Parts: sequence; structure tokens; C-alpha cells
Amino acid sequence: MIKINKFVYKPEYHEEEYASNSYVMSLVAIAVGLPFPIVNLLTTLIFYLANRKRSYFIRWHCTQALLSQLFLFFANSYSFWWTVSIIFTDETVSNDYFAYILTVFLFNFIEFIATIYTAIKVRKGIHVEWWFYSDITNLIVKPKI
Repeated sequence: MIKINKFVYKPEYHEEEYASNSYVMSLVAIAVGLPFPIVNLLTTLIFYLANRKRSYFIRWHCTQALLSQLFLFFANSYSFWWTVSIIFTDETVSNDYFAYILTVFLFNFIEFIATIYTAIKVRKGIHVEWWFYSDITNLIVKPKI
């Protein structure tokens, strides 16, 4: 799921810090807005917008963090609204609901652990690529020539 690659250049300390903070933002947002999936996405989006003109290393990691939050936003939003519909309507809890909630919980747990791991490695200047998100990030973020 996670691949460590050699980056094009050795980032400076401030670049490592900003890139690492892009992952930490989503962790901080979990503590603040746990029941509302939009909080994580907005926090990561704001950090991305604030740092999108910085070095390639920072932009790359801000984009990867944003893409992972975007995916989780859709998965978490669906589970949130499904739960709300069960609470406030006549809809009943089904095996499909439990399977989906378990799947979303596992995705969130894996992403949480991967985010902590990636933030630590990136802070040390090690370039970490996540499966699926890194390919999309490579298509979006190009080094400035």
C-alpha cells in the first residue's frame, strides 16, 4: 500500500516540515470534526491551497494528502447520511449497512495509520507514495522547469 521512493532531490528541512504537516492536518481535523466528514476535507484543502505554489516536494505531498481525504470524504459522507436515515426514518439496519460501516471503518483506520507513518517519514525527507493516490498525484503535480 505504501511505497518509499527516492525523490528527485533532497528537500530542505522547511520543505520536509510543510509536506509532513499536510498529513498532520487531516489528523488534527479528525479530533475537531469527527462526526462531520467535510471538516477533514476542508482542512486539507485549505492547507493545500495555502501551499500549492511551494516546492515540488511540498505540492506533491499536499496533493496526495488531499486526494486521500477526498476519497474518504465520499465514503464517510455516505455512511454518515445512511446512519442519519436509519435514526430519523423508518429504514432498518441491515447486513449491508453493517458491512459498509465495517469497510469504511477499516479504510479510515488504515488511512489513519498510513497518515501517521507517512508524516513521520516525510518529516525525515523520505518520499512516501501511497498505492493508487500516488499515480493520480503524479498525473496532477509536475515539477516546475
